[in-house]
Amino acid sequence: MVGSLRTVAVEMIDPLLLSVTRISTLKDQKHLTNASGFFYSFGEELFLVTSLHVFWDDTSGHYPDRILIELHTDPNDLAQSTDFSIPLYRDGKSIWRQGKDAAGSIDVAAVEIDRQALPEGVTYQSFDLNHMMGMRDIEIGTALLVVGFPLGFHDTLHHLPVARHATVASCFDLRFQGQGYFLTDARTHRGMSGAPVVVRSNSNGGSTSDFKWMLAGIHSSRLDVGGRDLQLDEMLGLNCAWFADILPTLTATIRPLHTV
Repeated sequence: MVGSLRTVAVEMIDPLLLSVTRISTLKDQKHLTNASGFFYSFGEELFLVTSLHVFWDDTSGHYPDRILIELHTDPNDLAQSTDFSIPLYRDGKSIWRQGKDAAGSIDVAAVEIDRQALPEGVTYQSFDLNHMMGMRDIEIGTALLVVGFPLGFHDTLHHLPVARHATVASCFDLRFQGQGYFLTDARTHRGMSGAPVVVRSNSNGGSTSDFKWMLAGIHSSRLDVGGRDLQLDEMLGLNCAWFADILPTLTATIRPLHTV
């Protein structure tokens, strides 16, 4: 066994695991739900990306006013972490950014993280433009990973997510039913909303880092069939993943949506 029971250094693990963080949503100090998110850099700005419904969901009446994310605080010991609070509103207006395209709203949102407010020793990995997949780079059946916190489950000692295998289940060159997402075939659970959907790459877009994962999409939700016989028919096992190519536009444009 490499390292002691509690002391595991950052360089010993895949950087992908440091790009994903557990999200807790709160309203008036009351815990509401758990979800997944990941870090994305655009220029000098750092963002947390997740599903829009983690921040605002009319369907379920989910309206948190802030979130907590878990951050590693010691590059030499992954057992050391802290919660970092991010408000979702300022002066009564939402500060997250929401994606839209010609088909309408997209279930993806990003909120900027103040780098200056991050705790000393914070250690994370972020995706950027070098990690974006082209629309024709993925074939039907391509192997993917969905990395997050199903039902909140994770390595509670080292504060790391888990990965589920997935495959591309619809034509990646086409928006499924005209919407801004593609389908994945994977076993997923609550708590995975906002998880990155990634593909292993042999190259890294010119980057010199060891972060060799390409971002294909953002996991949103499981897909089911209306009118399914709950006694006879199993769930489809299919999921919606919104195309990650929305992120450069999303992180370059502020879209305040709601007031409180």
